[in-house]
Amino acid sequence: MASSTVVEYEFGGPLGAAAITIGLPLLLYFFAFGCNDVSGCPVPSLLSPRTFTWEKWTAETGWPEGGIWGLFDWKVTGAVLAYYFFILLLWRLLPAQKVHGTKLVHHGRPLEYRMNAFPTSVVVFALCAIGTYFKGADFAVWTYIADHYVQMLTANLLISFALATYLYIRSFGVDTNYPNRDLRELAAGGKTGNVIYDFYIGRELNPRVTLPFFGEIDIKTWCEMYPGLTGWILLDLAFVAKQYRTYGYASDSILLIAFFQGFYVLNSHYNELGLLVMMDTTTDGMGFMLSFGDLLWVPFLYSTQCRYLAVYPLQLGWFNVAAVSAVFALGLYIFRAANDQKHMFRTHPNNPSVAGLSYIQTKRGTRLLTAGWWGMSRHINYFGDWLQALPFSLPTGMAGYLIYPAGSLVAASQSFQMTDGRKVVQGEAQGWGIIFTYFYVLYFAILLMHRERRDDAMCAAKYGEDWEKYRRAVRWRILPWVY
Repeated sequence: MASSTVVEYEFGGPLGAAAITIGLPLLLYFFAFGCNDVSGCPVPSLLSPRTFTWEKWTAETGWPEGGIWGLFDWKVTGAVLAYYFFILLLWRLLPAQKVHGTKLVHHGRPLEYRMNAFPTSVVVFALCAIGTYFKGADFAVWTYIADHYVQMLTANLLISFALATYLYIRSFGVDTNYPNRDLRELAAGGKTGNVIYDFYIGRELNPRVTLPFFGEIDIKTWCEMYPGLTGWILLDLAFVAKQYRTYGYASDSILLIAFFQGFYVLNSHYNELGLLVMMDTTTDGMGFMLSFGDLLWVPFLYSTQCRYLAVYPLQLGWFNVAAVSAVFALGLYIFRAANDQKHMFRTHPNNPSVAGLSYIQTKRGTRLLTAGWWGMSRHINYFGDWLQALPFSLPTGMAGYLIYPAGSLVAASQSFQMTDGRKVVQGEAQGWGIIFTYFYVLYFAILLMHRERRDDAMCAAKYGEDWEKYRRAVRWRILPWVY
């Protein structure tokens, strides 16, 4: 009797993968048009669905004259590709650390990585600072991003699809007679045989390409750390400049978010080596999920708050600035303290700060920490990560605004007048804008919970009875007494 292998799917299997592959790009376009500087955030049609017509939607959203073809522009796509090339050039020319990652499952050897994300981003931001010094808010990079936002979104979408397609086709060249000479291997969850699912989740674990002059490039870690994260902050800064051009000043709310997000990115770049032990690198294949997430989802979704505040320049005041900053600081402290404690426990177990902490000795020879931060929950660091991301949205307040033509008589307790005479007020849109500005916080919470579940399943398979014992010792998954 022939044995059958049960395929274990994630993300809802092929149907879920297809829905995500189609749905998330559409969601980004919905965000781009549904919250804008033409009529409001949300646009009036969304506030009165019964009156919705395609004609109203196109008028309220600034839908391009060329229709769907207006979403694409060859010159903009060329500019985006030039940006990618420039980032790759900096990666190649700037000094870099050469480090080894975790050992490959089927080879018993680690891959070598060339990492210099922090100096690369510093050079990019320094060049933009020089341009801003001479040209101010009219610096060409800032105006170009603001004027071609949708076309840039499309360009990055096409690049992510093209990259995922290339990697999917290329993955069939992996020699599965391990260990092979090329140190290539397939991801455990990416070889189900279902085209849609494998395209989405990624078949090859650590795809690499060798190019003249540039040498060998690890595609996954480069996409994860370089163009998308740096692009996220460039978008933020472009919207800060846009607000300044529109109102003649930059509000404390937009500056606060740009600072928090800039710190988050630069800190990630500075601690780039941590990427090598993350699930994205050690477990997941490189498919549409990561190419889309790295190149499109991160920069264009995560900059939504600054894009919103570029039109509605909310002033927080010192008390609210301090309160939001305290939330960020607390989240950063929990995240750092928890990760540092685990690192110390693993590398210097006799250090006085961790020597007396309880743990479970596993049959595999490793130890599972059950005290300190890690006695509170199995992923207390995830809570810290989410908490420091919450201030990305808090400065937008009860978001929502409507834009009225110049000369309109608008009765509102607070209104802002653009340089072209149009007025921005919250009105009946107040509160509805949180669909856009707080979506990131909700999404990030779901992402972390899903990641925790995946990690729990892998650890259960890895440690067996020892993991069951660990679960009983540390009951909570992420947030103590809540989840």
